[in-house]
Amino acid sequence: MTNMAIQKITGLGFWDYSILGAALFVLLAIAYFKGKDEKDTKDFFLGRRKTPMWVACLSFVATEISAMTIVGVPAVGFKENWQYLQFFIGSATARLIIAYLFIPAFYKYNCTTIYEFLKHRFGAATQYSGSIFFFITRLLASGVRLYAASLAVSVIMGWDLKMTLLFFTVISMAFISFGGIKAVVWTGAFEAITFYIAGIGIAVYLLLNIQGGFPEFWRMAGEAGKLSIFNFAWDVKDPNVLWIAVINGVVGSMASFGTDQEMMQRLLTVDTRKSSQKTIVATIFASFPLILLYLGIGALLFVFYKQNPSLSLPDNSDKIISHFTFYILPAGLKGLILTAIIMASIDSPLSSLSSSFVTDIYRPLLAKHRTEKHYLIISRISVMVFALVLAITAFLCKSVEGMLWLAFKINGVTAGSLLGVFLLGLLTKRHANRANIFAMIFSAAAMGILLYLSETGIIGLGWSWLIVIGTFTTFVLGYLLGPIMDGRKIEDRGVEV
Repeated sequence: MTNMAIQKITGLGFWDYSILGAALFVLLAIAYFKGKDEKDTKDFFLGRRKTPMWVACLSFVATEISAMTIVGVPAVGFKENWQYLQFFIGSATARLIIAYLFIPAFYKYNCTTIYEFLKHRFGAATQYSGSIFFFITRLLASGVRLYAASLAVSVIMGWDLKMTLLFFTVISMAFISFGGIKAVVWTGAFEAITFYIAGIGIAVYLLLNIQGGFPEFWRMAGEAGKLSIFNFAWDVKDPNVLWIAVINGVVGSMASFGTDQEMMQRLLTVDTRKSSQKTIVATIFASFPLILLYLGIGALLFVFYKQNPSLSLPDNSDKIISHFTFYILPAGLKGLILTAIIMASIDSPLSSLSSSFVTDIYRPLLAKHRTEKHYLIISRISVMVFALVLAITAFLCKSVEGMLWLAFKINGVTAGSLLGVFLLGLLTKRHANRANIFAMIFSAAAMGILLYLSETGIIGLGWSWLIVIGTFTTFVLGYLLGPIMDGRKIEDRGVEV
């Protein structure tokens, strides 16, 4: 295809609005039919553990992928290469560890939130600390994710960023506050299917509009280094080196999936421990094709714009998919990509934040022995409050570039604290409670300092080491200080898995 043959199509047409409208209608319909019979928090947070495995699997994938993948991964493929796939080697390994180490413990104690496990294993103080760390980590990381989606949608729709954030906030409030976790998991399954369809659609369009088709794409992308997957160097400062990426993938995914209520909540909605284990293993085979697909879209975009140098590029590489959607894609496909981004953004952490707040903080600390109707009302109110906080956090992320890596860096500061204390509870019988709080706070503060020193070039440490060092620091401090700060009592808190 020549430069002159490219038709620039701006604005949204009838079919674009029709696709988006139909998707939003399905989302709200799911929320209504799944939420209309809810009577208590068991329904609202766990769906009474009646979610089919395939629904929980696709919902997990939708949450894992999120708008950050839809928007950020093509930007990585466009600007860099496919070395991001190295992280998935470690991620797949982490899912197997979670399946056979974490999940049995959570089902043993019939946990509504995974931080209840910390209460059973160590004491209430560790539970409260774990939940607070989750709030901080999830609000910051999800704020970046929401900003990524809002930025893309604001470009495609021509909206102001504030208006876009308001749109997402209202929709999220409406369907999650009413439908609870059942709405979240069933909508998540619908979202994951949308991600596949949208990704395949844009990839096919690009291949059909690249001169020489797939062979020419493969040649040009290969010569530019865009298809590079493995980096066998030994530079400790480069997070894309294979051995560092695998280690980070294992530790980071254990933290992101095994100690994050947003991810684990999906796995706790199925009926049995074995079903939950099978579900997370199945996500390996459902997630990898999606990540590869969107990295491939990034490489396809690189070749497309190389062949068409007269076409303008966005001022920020994170806008590449939304810029291409707005200026190049035809009606129908434009609406499909927009729908995928919006659906990915609406799948927010509001249900998990609400469940952790009500179960781990409000019910035991602020309002004991109230009725289930009271707790259900508070759950819905907390969804709305967290939605507003999340929108404000997202707005404060404006003018950021490299959003995918920023989300990882934020996670690296605090996630190691959570993973370290969970591993202390799962792998040892050491008693610790007050010691855990000190270890978690000290570790997060230290990782924050290391990130600052790394980003300013004072020390040569790649950000991917933060979560590894943070996990080790928390685990060792909790183990060593437990007998000193909490006494040597109880050897019977160990978890049988």
